[in-house]
Amino acid sequence: MKSLLTPGLCLLGVAALLHTGLLAPSTTLAVYAFYGVAIAGLLLAWRFHSSRIFAALMILLLAQRAISYFSGFVPAGAGHAAAGGPGNPVLAAVGILLPLNFVLLSFEQEKGFAVSNLAPAGILLFVESVIVAVLCRAEPIAAARAAHHPALSAPFPFATLLAFAAAAVVLLIRFFLFYKPAESGLLWALAACSLALRFGGIGRIPTAYFALAAFILTGAIVETSYLLAYHDELTTLPSRRAFHDALLRLAPPYSIAMVDIDHFKRCNDTYGHDTGDQVLRLVASRLARVSGGGQAYRCGGEEFAILFPGKTTADVLEHLEKLRADIEASRLRLRGPDRRQEARGPDRRNQRARGRGQTGHAIRQLAKAPVSASAELSVTASIGVATSRNENPSTEEVIKAADKALYRAKAGGRNRVESSAAPRRRARAKAESIA
Repeated sequence: MKSLLTPGLCLLGVAALLHTGLLAPSTTLAVYAFYGVAIAGLLLAWRFHSSRIFAALMILLLAQRAISYFSGFVPAGAGHAAAGGPGNPVLAAVGILLPLNFVLLSFEQEKGFAVSNLAPAGILLFVESVIVAVLCRAEPIAAARAAHHPALSAPFPFATLLAFAAAAVVLLIRFFLFYKPAESGLLWALAACSLALRFGGIGRIPTAYFALAAFILTGAIVETSYLLAYHDELTTLPSRRAFHDALLRLAPPYSIAMVDIDHFKRCNDTYGHDTGDQVLRLVASRLARVSGGGQAYRCGGEEFAILFPGKTTADVLEHLEKLRADIEASRLRLRGPDRRQEARGPDRRNQRARGRGQTGHAIRQLAKAPVSASAELSVTASIGVATSRNENPSTEEVIKAADKALYRAKAGGRNRVESSAAPRRRARAKAESIA
């Protein structure tokens, strides 16, 4: 939600500064800021292969340039009052085309910067530019250009208001469907553009709003890059890099739980990668809801980790057992056969346990029978947990101890929680019984 709320708060803050006089840039400075931010955003979008944001910034540049140029003109035979006002045809045209283009971009997929991918968008923008030029062909105003006058607030035409409102609803819905920073950037950039048009389209305040729209779109590139670096795209959980960063901030006491999906390799070999991805998303959704103050991370493949800052093993065992039961109770409906012809090799965790046949897991049972359209696949996970102690001074040692506990959970039949302290408790109990 930060990617949705942060640009909105930024817009509110800039609006308050502009309209209270605390921020009063000159028109020239606002124009330089707009073009500087827009060009920087175009370069970042090109570098990070963000074709949608690149197109949005181009649309923003064309819209601002069209308003800046044609607002100094009025249609032949019209009065000078039309300049900059609600009857200005360029404001009406931009007020319809800009929201429409932003909605189209929200439905567009990232396609890179190949000529074949950029050609349709380029042709569309060219056609729209010709339409605006034809609608706004005009005679120059003899008086000073409106850009040198303070922007005036004018009511939106109904069509413009409807276009912006409908586009905002679509972008907001798509954000809650996909939680992508690009949708949030398009939404709040559209809001900033609506304020720019609301205050006349030209002048220091409208141009400042256009600069803010370009800044929000550029920020969406940075936010997307951060998510790709620190969040797993498939499961949406924080990634291995985020896990290692979180380890640096841990202070004793803390507990680390390592989670591994049982028979995941067999599931992939039997039902295919699409089903395997569904299993990963299913387990990740349960891990994201872990109680006890834990934070789940995807470390790679079918392996996950959970950090419990300020908690010992005794504090988290109940929560991990609840998590294990929640995963076991989940069911994944199979849509049909999708079997691979070649096996990918044995599970790397405790290969000896596989041959023991100690578990009647649903994946093993379903692998022996043909897949029907109504078949359901149950999923289980094994969990090992360790706590920072005097004998485990570093996070690496705690992770190793949690891994050993995970191996014991696998060897003990899977679908269970094991702690690193369990062997010591058993050894202590055995010594007491001998005594």
